[in-house]
Order: sequence, then structure tokens, then C-alpha cells
Amino acid sequence: MAISYKLEKFEGPLDLLLHLIDKNKVDIYDIPIAEITRQYLDYVAQMDREDLNVVSDFLVMAATLLDIKSRMLLPAEVNEEGEEEDPRAELVARLLEYKQYKLMAQELSDMEEQAGGLLFKKPTVPKEVARYEPPVDLDNLLDGLTLAKLQRIFESVMKRQQEKVDPIRSNFGTIKKEPVSIETKIVDVMGFARKHRKFSFRQMLERQSDKMEVVVTFLAVLELMKMGKIHLTQEHTFDDMEMEILEAEGEESELDLTGLEDLEG
Repeated sequence: MAISYKLEKFEGPLDLLLHLIDKNKVDIYDIPIAEITRQYLDYVAQMDREDLNVVSDFLVMAATLLDIKSRMLLPAEVNEEGEEEDPRAELVARLLEYKQYKLMAQELSDMEEQAGGLLFKKPTVPKEVARYEPPVDLDNLLDGLTLAKLQRIFESVMKRQQEKVDPIRSNFGTIKKEPVSIETKIVDVMGFARKHRKFSFRQMLERQSDKMEVVVTFLAVLELMKMGKIHLTQEHTFDDMEMEILEAEGEESELDLTGLEDLEG
């Protein structure tokens, strides 16, 4: 059966073969190789011969078709299972794979075209929501350390402070000094950290003069850790903890002490 068609541009020899199969309305699993080969060669004969790279691909497929045609004239080959081999099988598999990729490419192209009509609104987050910061998880902040471990260190320091109390002199009247604010203690601890760079957590608490100052120092250390100014590590359980300033030497960035009034109340 003859077929007439205009000379079209095809993406490759497999694209041309699929076009011929569709035009002839034949079963891709039972290709009339003689007719399809004749029509294929007619198209190749009319091709523009200037682009040799493109023409060479079509000529290779033409040679493949002629080889299949000649093999179909010979007695059928038998495989190891005793079944006759179809010379067209490999070509059919290539055509089916190419057709699958072609359909997928067309579907993606349609999706891209449809997506061009979609518009997305830019997010408008209220300032109050944008400024929100999740609560600080102290367990994560202390890099594996727990508040229970800090509590044990704190209790150990307080016990040493009590052992230093003279039972006789403790009954004497005392001159009370002004309470230490947490802002002042944060500045004091930060100054100590900038001077020593790396020091012991226990050493930091033991240098305080009384119980109230120890408590305020303890809170100041926690606040500086939350600010990301100092870092605390402990190699083994019950070991003393080492503190290290995170500022570069000589940097001395300003401390943000807003919001600390609530802690003092």
C-alpha cells in the first residue's frame, strides 16, 4: 500500500519510523518490514544532504532495515530454548522505548505550558510573627549537659561555701551590701571570660563572696550561654566543666541586656 506525505522534519530515524508505522496503521509488534523500509528509503532519498551528521544517522537505520529485511527472507534462527527468533525484535524494543520517552517529554511540555498561567502570592508575615523566636531548649544549648549535672556542681559549690562559715563569727552582726544585679554580674563574668579565655565552671562560682552572688553568677552564666557568648563542655560525667569564650580575642561585642529585669523580679 503506497502512502503519500509531505517531507517533514523528524528528530531522528526512530521518530521517522514511528511516523510511518502510525501512518500505515500497522501493529508495532508485527511491522511489514518490506513496505516500511521502502517508504523509509523514499524519505531518505529526499533529505537535504548538507548536514552529514543528521543524514548519517538515517543511513545507519536504513542499513539496519535492509539487514532485517534480508534476514527475514532466510530460514528463521532458533535460540537456545528452541524458539524462533524474530529479526525485528530488537528494533521493536527500541521503538517502544523511544515512544515512551517521547510521550513523557510531551507530558512534561504540557505541564510547563500550563504552569505558565499560575501566579503565587508573596508571603506576608506579620511583624510580630516574624520576630518570634522559639523558646530556648537548655538541654540542647548545653551540648549534651543536663540541668541535673549543673545542679550537682551548684550544690557542691554551695556546700564548700557553708564549710567556710565560722560558727562563732557567723553570729556577729553583718553589714549588708547592695544586692548584685544580674546585668552587673553578666558584665563581670564576661570581663573575666575575656581575660582568661578558657576557665573552669567551678572556678567561676568559687570566686564569689556569698550565696546570693553565687546564685546570680550561675544565672549570668546561663544567660551568656543563651546569648552565644560562652560555651560549656564536659568530657566525662561528674567531671568539672570547662567554659570558653566564643568571641574572637579583642572583639568585645556589645551585650544585649534587655529583658533581664524579669529575672531579677
